Amino acid sequence: MVDAHRTFVIIGGGLAGAKAAETLRAEGFTGRVILIGDERDHPYERPPLSKGYLTGADERDSVFVHEPAWYAGADIELHLGQPAVQLDRANKSVRLGDGTRIHYDTLLLATGAEPRRLDIPGTGLAGVHHLRRLAHADRLRGVLSALGQENGHLVVAGAGWIGLEVAAAARSYGAEVTVVEPEPTPLHTVVGPELGALFADLHREHGVRFHFGARLTSIEGEGGMVRAVHTDDGDEHPAHDVLAAIGAKPRTALAEAADLTLAEGPGGGIAVDASLRTSDPDIFAAGDVAAVQHPLLGQRLRVEHWANALNSGPAAAKAMLGKEVSYDRVPYFFSDQYDVGLEYSGYAPPGSYDQVVCRGDVSKREFIAFWLRDNHVLAGLNVNVWDVTGPIQELIRTGATVDPHSLADPGVPLESLGTA
Repeated sequence: MVDAHRTFVIIGGGLAGAKAAETLRAEGFTGRVILIGDERDHPYERPPLSKGYLTGADERDSVFVHEPAWYAGADIELHLGQPAVQLDRANKSVRLGDGTRIHYDTLLLATGAEPRRLDIPGTGLAGVHHLRRLAHADRLRGVLSALGQENGHLVVAGAGWIGLEVAAAARSYGAEVTVVEPEPTPLHTVVGPELGALFADLHREHGVRFHFGARLTSIEGEGGMVRAVHTDDGDEHPAHDVLAAIGAKPRTALAEAADLTLAEGPGGGIAVDASLRTSDPDIFAAGDVAAVQHPLLGQRLRVEHWANALNSGPAAAKAMLGKEVSYDRVPYFFSDQYDVGLEYSGYAPPGSYDQVVCRGDVSKREFIAFWLRDNHVLAGLNVNVWDVTGPIQELIRTGATVDPHSLADPGVPLESLGTA
């Protein structure tokens, strides 16, 4: 029986919000749980949007976190298709787009992120796409299929994870693909030049063309449709469709207007402590929008990946219930491109490491790469090598000193490496 005297409100209908609601009930919370989402679809997971669902391998229903009936069964009140437009901290209420005001005792902001937009002429043409929401994937599936049937051209702006995964999906349909990227290799700021070339070679083998060291300056149209793109080095590429995959930015407008503390620096986000609490003791944040003071890494970090939404939503829910929480998960994400599957654990931005060590056969794309600083593992990437995430994350978590030669030797078990 729901106790109406306590109300927990969750703003954000993604994975973090849905898992937070699930955890509140699993932990025995009997008050009202209200979940607000600005999309009409029930909460869903985002990885399939650029992977299995986009390629046609998975059905649409497979993306949802719960069956629709689950929410009623768990006494979760849903407000779908209704954006939260104002947060009134003084009166502890949220105003929705239709004017409805909802009171909260404790609030969770899981508002996620939104795609960065191309600020160039031509973005209003039909055929310019972003990929963040299920509706985007619904549309893009049809676009890629049509491009494949008609030998059409897709230009992808950005060689990050989304850009590469969509490029792979487009090639699976038979579309022509050109990727324009200002850095010298794909994933340059994630895996560095040491491994970026590997991803360039993988996609070239499947027919993708790259144009590195350049940015789009305009999209040319004809009859309201995309015809070509131009780059800042004077080149022109034919295009029938364009995908902007130049990153995402946290959706902090609601928090900013309510004068919550935001994180400084390029990553932005809502600043939270290790318990995912904001500068307001009754408001928490989780998922892509939360910039966490990370206990393990010793810095503020905002992570835009599935595992963070999956784990931070429940952690925030427990903190909302007054439980002791220290959110110190090792950052993790995964990707699938053609016949290559990979998992990345840790955090090793450019300039943070002094060497990269590989074990296994890089030429066959069956290996593990480690980013080290002073013989401490900062991050690990396993490519077509499985069941190693646990020991990789343990090396990162313990801060163990490792011998690079042993680390590179597949005959030495990962579990045996490292001294405290």
